[in-house]
Amino acid sequence: MTAAKTGIVLGSGLGSLANLIEVYSEVSFEEAGLHPSLVSGHAGRFLAGRLGEREVIAMQGRLHLYEGHDAKAVTAGIRWLHQQGAETLILTNAAGTLHPDHPPGHWMMLTDHLNLTGTSPLEGGPNFIDMSAVYDPRLRIRFSQLAEAAGLPLHEGVYAALRGPQYETPAEIRMLRTLGADAVGMSTVLEAIQARALGMRVAAFSCLTNWAAGMSGEFLSHDEVIGTGADAAPGMTELLKAWCAQETT
Repeated sequence: MTAAKTGIVLGSGLGSLANLIEVYSEVSFEEAGLHPSLVSGHAGRFLAGRLGEREVIAMQGRLHLYEGHDAKAVTAGIRWLHQQGAETLILTNAAGTLHPDHPPGHWMMLTDHLNLTGTSPLEGGPNFIDMSAVYDPRLRIRFSQLAEAAGLPLHEGVYAALRGPQYETPAEIRMLRTLGADAVGMSTVLEAIQARALGMRVAAFSCLTNWAAGMSGEFLSHDEVIGTGADAAPGMTELLKAWCAQETT
């Protein structure tokens, strides 16, 4: 597979972003030594190619703790991207919004996170990695500028990661809001931790697909997550195209 300095992880309902890429080669999760993805909306493959001025490898789908994998398995794709030469990692996910001013259908750029999964990909040794700036400040500034220029609403906030697969209860959402979370999901954080341990620059974006439990009176469903993610994908498509149109960041 072609070496690339940028890796992009496409979350639930966001696989269509892969259509941006002029694909040179494709590798399935199994061919790369990963477990297959069993979740709807996760194709389970790597696509290497060109996006704008950048050589990229897109990870179309991901693995989750709730599928029965441990933290090492969940982050195997990040290590594989790094082995292919990726120095910058762009993470995307679908998330429930906890912030009254961040409605479903919008995007949120992560400024920080809460790891509430009870695990870490760095377990097994004294891997004391600093987490003061997990999400690269320079990347965040650049993406903010590009979003403003494109007229794309791009909120910023804290993402809380839980194990799942069940959605949160209203009481759990109240707890998360007290802790300072703006969005909640079941991925991304372990990948960001692994990437930082490898010295990669990280930026991450949540597609806010639904109000969190207890905030709207509506029941939550994976179909809603997939549908809203697909509807919101063009906004992130334009943002990534603008970023990749630049030779350097």
